[in-house]
Amino acid sequence: MTKQLDLLNTQDKKKPWSSSLRKAFNFSRTSGWPDVFSQQLRKWSKDNKIAINTLSLFSGGGGLDIGFHDAGFKIKEMVEIEEKYVKTLLHNNKNWFDDSKINCVDIREYKPENLKVDFIIGGPPCQTFSAAGRRAKGVMGIDDPRGNLFKEYVRLLQTLKPKGFLFENVYALIGAQKGKPWKLILEGFDSVGYKVHYKVLDAADYGVPQHRERIIIVGIRKDLNKSFKFPYPLCGPDSTEEEPHYSAKEAIGGVRLDEKIKPVNGKYGHLLDGIPPGLNYSFYTDKMGHPNPVFGWRSKFSDFLYKADPNKPVRAIKAQGGQYTGPFSWENRFFHLSELKRLQTFPDNYEIVGSRNVVVEQIGNSVPPQFARILALSVLDQIFDVKLPLNIPYMEDSIQLGFRTRTRELTKEYEQKAREAIKLMVKSDGPKSRRIPQTKDIRYLLLNKMKWLKKKVDDATEIIVKHAEKEGDVWEITASNKNIENKKITYSILVKPKIGWKLPYEHVELVALSPDEVVFTALWKSFEEKVAELYGYADLVQLFGYYQYESNLRTKFEPKNIEVNGFWKLVDFVLNSGIPKDAIQLEDLADILRVDKNEVFDYLVKAKELGYEIRNNSTNPQIEDGHFLIPYGYPTLSHRSVQLSKGLI
Repeated sequence: MTKQLDLLNTQDKKKPWSSSLRKAFNFSRTSGWPDVFSQQLRKWSKDNKIAINTLSLFSGGGGLDIGFHDAGFKIKEMVEIEEKYVKTLLHNNKNWFDDSKINCVDIREYKPENLKVDFIIGGPPCQTFSAAGRRAKGVMGIDDPRGNLFKEYVRLLQTLKPKGFLFENVYALIGAQKGKPWKLILEGFDSVGYKVHYKVLDAADYGVPQHRERIIIVGIRKDLNKSFKFPYPLCGPDSTEEEPHYSAKEAIGGVRLDEKIKPVNGKYGHLLDGIPPGLNYSFYTDKMGHPNPVFGWRSKFSDFLYKADPNKPVRAIKAQGGQYTGPFSWENRFFHLSELKRLQTFPDNYEIVGSRNVVVEQIGNSVPPQFARILALSVLDQIFDVKLPLNIPYMEDSIQLGFRTRTRELTKEYEQKAREAIKLMVKSDGPKSRRIPQTKDIRYLLLNKMKWLKKKVDDATEIIVKHAEKEGDVWEITASNKNIENKKITYSILVKPKIGWKLPYEHVELVALSPDEVVFTALWKSFEEKVAELYGYADLVQLFGYYQYESNLRTKFEPKNIEVNGFWKLVDFVLNSGIPKDAIQLEDLADILRVDKNEVFDYLVKAKELGYEIRNNSTNPQIEDGHFLIPYGYPTLSHRSVQLSKGLI
């Protein structure tokens, strides 16, 4: 980080910025200070009769609009396709946007009539360039219609010819699809006469109690012969006065809590209490040294069971997530909506309309208003020549901010915190002391739902499952169907770790006593069920590792009394040969298995029906057509899996 900070001009570091802002707008750093700044900024812009006619695109819940309107940008019209977001805009329109015209319409159908504006603000949907897309094997980017909405932005710039615009998006946009979308966006703005300036900024550096890295593009019409520089961070190590970041605890102090919060229940809810503030699910991994790990390293998104650190800004609030998507409060609960608004710097008296999930979605999709205010002041100063009550220090384009380096250092800090917390835990023998009791159960496997049932229903297969110990520290699982056990073993699968695992056995043998393929799934699901029940691992992925990292799994498929047809060749390949981390072409897979290409597809379909998480262009459009990704060598689908309902055709 030192090298990063050395790039900051020494003279600039001496320039007051945060203190000058507080003095200019007469507020102090207390809980909820962004609201006071908002009020003072609005008063100043009205007193100085600032009125920059502005068009807002992709308005969402209004975060960017609040900040710009505070600074005197008169939002003439808003464009938002989601009716649930428009309800929020309409509800707050009179008090916050001076009765802007709100268009609930797809931007592709928006045709402004007699509209004259000097500025445009907005950021198209970013899901197509998100981290979720990368984990699904690449991003869809401009292959998704949403990834091409920037063209509508360009169309409106060409039509309305404002003096400038501000475009916001996720920083992953720059590198998505090898930079192709980014190049097209820059070329699009250039083609309609705008010179662009851009930088990746962290909202936490500008007074938001939340780390939120975004690419900000500011475009200026070329005939104006103006340029733009981004303001120095207002707080944090890179700020001119090195003022501390606005922490989560500071932000929510004194906020009104008038919501009944449900406890964090379910399969993993009880784990939240043990996680030190600032950490996530990774606390319960081998990598962190947890004696009873539940998850595999990097097998979940970073916000899974993420508990906020009260003394730092929180990680980015997600618009959508599951039951265990953080940030959670350091008090081991969900944050109140009023607290989430503070963490996103929405004013307390700005009412976001909808159910809890809809409100969280609007908060998570918004630009923090406090971040927008600082950007708006910079635009007033440099594009519209408005005399501000302070001098904003601006960065040279060459300056590299240090938040990426600090993120790595923070990771190390939290790893140390995890180790210290684990040392204080009561030591026990852990799972090594838990042996498998010998059992014999009749179960019913509903394959199309990938779910065990206790009672027989249509389409469910009756399975006899036995668990037993054998000599040599071997855990044996046998399965057969229809109450018929063949005298000869059909096949067996030897499961061993590459390095030590937390199970008290050297290896596990999965033994099929019936030739029906459904028994294959039953064996793996019985194994997974016991691993979760007795040893705490959430599932086999957590035991063996996330597919993009080296697996701790070694297997050996041994057919005993079955014909090794093309399907079993596929099973043998994925179990024994290791799974390619990248998608494989159908033709290449056919060559490896020495079977016809059309047959391979049928085998892949069957494997997916048996619980393999097989992905292709139909399940994940970002995968190249004709390619298939098989993340794991064993069935991983469950009744909760999103991929379960997706077909390969």
